[in-house]
Amino acid sequence: METNFKNISISDAKILMEEHILIVDIRDEASYIAGHLEGAVHLSETNLQTFIQQNDFDKAILVYCYHGHSSQHAADFLVKQGFDEVYSLVGGYTAWAATPV
Repeated sequence: METNFKNISISDAKILMEEHILIVDIRDEASYIAGHLEGAVHLSETNLQTFIQQNDFDKAILVYCYHGHSSQHAADFLVKQGFDEVYSLVGGYTAWAATPV
C-alpha cells in the first residue's frame, strides 16, 4: 500500500504540533535564520541524507516552504524515502506568519 503526503491547514498543523512531530523548513538558510516555526529544523540538500538516516520513518513530519508549493514536492520525496506520515503546510511560512496567534 502506497502512502501519500497530506496537505494540512494552519489550524490543523497547530493542533498536530502539540504532539511530537518533526517540523522541517525547506526554505533557504537566510530565511530560516530570519524566522521559522518553533522547533523547526532547516533541511537542505547538504543535510538531507543525514536527516533521512537519523529519523524514524514512523515519526510524523510537517514540511513547509515559502508558499506551500515546494513543500509538496519535498513531502512527496520524504514519503518515497519511506516516511509514513508526512504533511505539507498549505500556504507555507508566508501564510503562517500572516495568521493571528
